[in-house]
Formats: sequence, C-alpha cells, structure tokens
Amino acid sequence: MTTETGVAARAATREGAAGPMSTGRAGDRIFAGAARGSGITVLAIVAAIAAFLVWKAIPALQDNRANFLTTEEWNPNATPPEFGIAQLAFGTVISSLLAMLIATPVAIGIALFISFYSPRRLASGLGYVVDLLAAVPSIVYGLWGLAFLSRHMEGISAFLNAALGWIPLFGGDSPGKNSIFTASVVLAIMILPIISSISREVFLQVPRANVEAALAIGATRWEMIRMAVLPYGRSGMIGASMLGLGRAMGETIAVAMVLTFVPGINWHILENGGATFAANIANSFAEASVTGRGALIASGLVLFVITLVVNMAARAVVARRKEFA
Repeated sequence: MTTETGVAARAATREGAAGPMSTGRAGDRIFAGAARGSGITVLAIVAAIAAFLVWKAIPALQDNRANFLTTEEWNPNATPPEFGIAQLAFGTVISSLLAMLIATPVAIGIALFISFYSPRRLASGLGYVVDLLAAVPSIVYGLWGLAFLSRHMEGISAFLNAALGWIPLFGGDSPGKNSIFTASVVLAIMILPIISSISREVFLQVPRANVEAALAIGATRWEMIRMAVLPYGRSGMIGASMLGLGRAMGETIAVAMVLTFVPGINWHILENGGATFAANIANSFAEASVTGRGALIASGLVLFVITLVVNMAARAVVARRKEFA
C-alpha cells in the first residue's frame, strides 16, 4: 500500500512539473520566433530601401553623360545632364572623419571623468546634461553654428593656417568661416553625446574585481583605467565611435546651414566651400527636375552604401575584441 502511494505521488509530481516545463518551452519558442521575425523584418526594410533607391536612380544614371563616380561637376538639370559624386563623397568623408577625430577623445574623457573621477552626485547631473545634448534638434545646432560659431571660426582658421599651413589640409591662401572645418566642429558637437553615453555605459560594465585588483597592487587611478578599463571597453569605444561616424555622415540641416557650396574638390579644409551628400540633397531637391531628383536619389544610394560599409566594418572590429566582453 505504501509502495503504491509513493508511485502515485511521484507520478503526480511529474505531471505537475510537466505543465510549467512545457509552458517554459512554449515561451522560449515564441520568444525565438519573435526575435527571428524582428531580424528578418529589419533586413527586409533595408533591402526595400536599397531596391527603391536603385529603381529611382537607374533612369537618371542612364541619362548621365559624365562618369558618376569620378566627376566633380554636379549639374543634373542640364541638357544633357552631367553629374558625379566625387566632390560630395570627399566632403562627406572628410567632414565626418574630422568630426569623429575631434569628438572621440573629448567624449571618452567625459565618460571616464563621470565614471571614475567625478563625485557621485555630480556625476549623475553631468550624465543628464551630456545626454540632453543628444535631444537637441539638428536645426538648433545649425542655427547656433551659423549665428555664433561661424563668426569665431575665421580667427581660429587663420591661426591653424599660420601654424599648420605646411600640412596640405590646413594650407590655402584664404581661410574662412564657412568651411568644411567649421562643419566638422558642428558635427563633432552633435555626435559627442552619442559617443560619450555609450562609452560611459561600457565603462560601468567593467568587472569590479578587475578594478579592485589593479588598485590592490598599487596602481594609481589612471594606471587602473589604462590596465583594467580601457582594454575591457575597447570594443565598446570603437562601436560608439563608428556609430557617431555614421550619424555625422547622414547629417543634413546643420551642415547645409553652415557650409557654403563651392564647386570642385578643395583639399584645404579651412577655406570656404564644400559639399556633402546630405546637404546637397537638402539644398537641391526642391528645385530639381525629374532627372535631377533621380540623380539626388542616386547620390543617396551611394551614401546608403557607404554608411552600410562603415557599420559592417564597426561590427567586424567589435567582433575581433570579444575576448574583452
């Protein structure tokens, strides 16, 4: 009788456990299906955007009488149309890279200060202030750059030209205020909160044992950061910088308001003039003809490809640093 009671109890226990286990497995399947569907949806959206851009750009590219990749002239409304992306690609890449070079050291320094040097009460407020910069609309940065920053950039450009004029990028005979360098400074301020916020979150994920071990062997605070924090957060800092680079490449209004359009590639970034993909689209789309709009969409397709390549490169770099994750 006792044996039969024990067998029945064990059977009842197995039946009771089977319900939650099966429910958990069903939840796992639902979650996996939802995650897979989300990923497929994102890929489908990206593919749809690329297909739309190609479809709209083909007629204009067929009518083009110039080399689309190497021509500096942009005149798609002419008869016959002649346009190329050489100047737009140069302006976009050089301004975005300069913005990243300016913003990344400052952003990482801010993140390190908030995470390891600032008092806790002050760190919370500083974090909110830095994050608030990311919520400022692009047009506000553009208006600030046009009304305030540009007036002070002429003197800075003249100083850099006098001190570093032997470097081709800082050379030239007439440094001005509406230059690629000015646009890069505006872009750097715009992407700084993105890089700083992500880097700060990465630094806060450093294992406490690593930090305490470095301090226990007599390391100073900077030595602790150099030995324990920066190696662990290297992939995160690279990812944050690449995200900021992609943000700078796609910026439209702020660059369009600050940068003066001058035809042709100019390697002297302190001189007035230049053009980027996004700014050219914003300035030209309203007055463009059918062929002109197709040409602008074709330039948008190139920007789409460049941004995609940058993100893929960032993912590859981050994947190589998984040992610190």
